[in-house]
Amino acid sequence: MSAGLKALPNKISSFASTQAAWRFYNNETVSLQKLQEPLTAAAHEGIAKYCTHYALCVHDWSRLSYKHLNKPDTYAITHKTDVGYDLQTSLIVSDMNGLPIAPVAQRLVSADGSYATYSKNSQPTLPSKEHLDEVSDCIKHLEQQDFGKPLVHVIDREGDSIRHIRQWETYASHWLVRAKDNPKVSYAGKSLSCKAVTQALTFTKTRKVNYHGKTHWQWIAEADVTLSRPAIPSRKKAKTVPVLGVSVKAKLMVSRVLSAEGDILAEWLLLTNVMDVDAATIALWYYWRWKIECFFKLIKSAGHHLESWQQESASAIAKRLLVTSMACVTVWAIAADQSEEAIELKVFLVKLSGRQMRHKTEFTNPALLAGLWVFLSMLEITAAYTQQELESLKATALQFLGKVV
Repeated sequence: MSAGLKALPNKISSFASTQAAWRFYNNETVSLQKLQEPLTAAAHEGIAKYCTHYALCVHDWSRLSYKHLNKPDTYAITHKTDVGYDLQTSLIVSDMNGLPIAPVAQRLVSADGSYATYSKNSQPTLPSKEHLDEVSDCIKHLEQQDFGKPLVHVIDREGDSIRHIRQWETYASHWLVRAKDNPKVSYAGKSLSCKAVTQALTFTKTRKVNYHGKTHWQWIAEADVTLSRPAIPSRKKAKTVPVLGVSVKAKLMVSRVLSAEGDILAEWLLLTNVMDVDAATIALWYYWRWKIECFFKLIKSAGHHLESWQQESASAIAKRLLVTSMACVTVWAIAADQSEEAIELKVFLVKLSGRQMRHKTEFTNPALLAGLWVFLSMLEITAAYTQQELESLKATALQFLGKVV
């Protein structure tokens, strides 16, 4: 799918569609909070349908690179040539099969401040908070939404911050983070690093997994631990005096992928306060965290080409992003539906997309997205032209193709 405005073809000038979209994305009365509502409604519906006991809420970040001169509010994210915006997304994923359901929160950081769907202020918030401070605000907001099932907030290694974990505990929230090797935990009466604890654990052969194109066995171990280390304030502050806090009971899990010879090919250390779910399932939940990377890919290079959009501000980009996210939700719903009608639709959309599928791959989400756009264009055409007009256009086109009518 190409970048830029998507105006369905009909007899009306595409310039009018372009102008209408420009007015919409720059209309101050169109708020991010209002545009988030249908996505949140889709999350409620999807959680009821595709989640069993919990709903996984994956939080992650993605840099949006823009070098367009028409965007005065971009900024150097990490260095002077890394120019653009910083996108934060919270995506609901099924605890049953890892299917993505809907993004329930998004934030775009610009030079003018941050634009968040969970902010009560329609104006950009300054100063922009650090990642985990902002995620904590987001978690607090989401815990008040009553999604019907408890959320488990899944965060990569950046989430291993005792200061923020203690904060999430005050919200009575469930969390799952990838642990770092060195931070200390209390285990068997000793203060040990997470890495050191793994040396004392017994591993259980769990399931076959695909690792770098080959099949290997996954091994799991777990231990009850206590997090009691002091918190280190942000290094951006002048003083970094450790701050003591309450102890947090957690479960440390170790997931290893071993070769046939017993060599460790990969290892993940996980911490969670979800105590009523077995370690093998928790490890699978963390594996499904990668679905948010698929979302970023779908809105960027594999689908909507977000980094080529021509809107001139982070506010307009954020609004269009929410509209675009609904297209992703629609595609995920089609992909998850196993009815005979939905299976036929998926085959049809893949054909319309023109994409080639790998062997034994029935469809991909980017192919469904591309095919859906073509199908919507077809429906718009059939509504704009009579059957006689279409037959006439067909005959003319075939003449140019060198065929006899």
